[in-house]
Amino acid sequence: MTDNTHREIPPVSWASTPGTRRSMQSNKGRDTKPELALRHAVHALGLRYRVAYRPIPSVRRTADLVFTKARLAVFLDGCFWHGCPSHHTVSKTNADYWSAKVETNRKRDRQTDRLLEEAGWTVLRIWEHEDPTAAAARVRDLYRGRLKATADE
Repeated sequence: MTDNTHREIPPVSWASTPGTRRSMQSNKGRDTKPELALRHAVHALGLRYRVAYRPIPSVRRTADLVFTKARLAVFLDGCFWHGCPSHHTVSKTNADYWSAKVETNRKRDRQTDRLLEEAGWTVLRIWEHEDPTAAAARVRDLYRGRLKATADE
């Protein structure tokens, strides 16, 4: 029988309150509602893709949808986490931390785009608030264009 009375005390949290910590821990890294809606819409158009895949294995960046043959990487960016110009809200609690976090995310997004483009990939970024059907049509059109371009080479 295991004695659970002597558990390790976790390190001090960065979160401003225990409730904030619980809320942040419950945020999903993948399979969010907007992501599932986009994947469903893209799949309904007959396109097949890899989910949560590294386009460049040596670069620790994961795209939400990856079309390896077309070398197309699709990222579905959350309005809060990536600083959507239309829907991003400034946090009232711990504002400096969150402002820096979002700015770091934006810089990493730009670096990811640059790294992928230098490696011959096309990057498509979609905001979580976008209509999934319209976004899927953009994915399809870019996918077809990429396939046509590689066939013409």
